[in-house]
Amino acid sequence: MIPLIVMPDQSIPYRGRFAPSPTGPLHFGSLVAAVGSFLDARSQGGEWLVRMEDVDTPRNVPGAAEDILKTLEAFGFEWDGPVLWQSRRAEAYAAALETLKGAGLAYG
Repeated sequence: MIPLIVMPDQSIPYRGRFAPSPTGPLHFGSLVAAVGSFLDARSQGGEWLVRMEDVDTPRNVPGAAEDILKTLEAFGFEWDGPVLWQSRRAEAYAAALETLKGAGLAYG
C-alpha cells in the first residue's frame, strides 16, 4: 500500500505559535521551543503568535506571564499581533463548539 501524503494547503498562511504557561519564569526548554517555533514560522513566511496558557489558575504565578513576555523580548522575539490569553477566550470557544454541534461535527 502506498502511504497517503497530505500536502499543506498553500493558500492558508503559515501560523506558528508559542504557548507558555505562566507558572514561573521562562525556562531553557521553553526558550528552545520558542526559538524552534519562531524560526519555523519565519522560514515559511508566516506569522508567529504568543498565546498565554493561563487556564490552570491554581498553578499560575502572579507576574509570571509578564516576566515571560519580557524575557522573550529581551532575547529579541517579536510576535505578530496581540498576545492571546486562553482564560479570556471562553466565549470564542463556546461559539466554535456550537458551530461544530450545529454542523453535526461534535461527538457526544
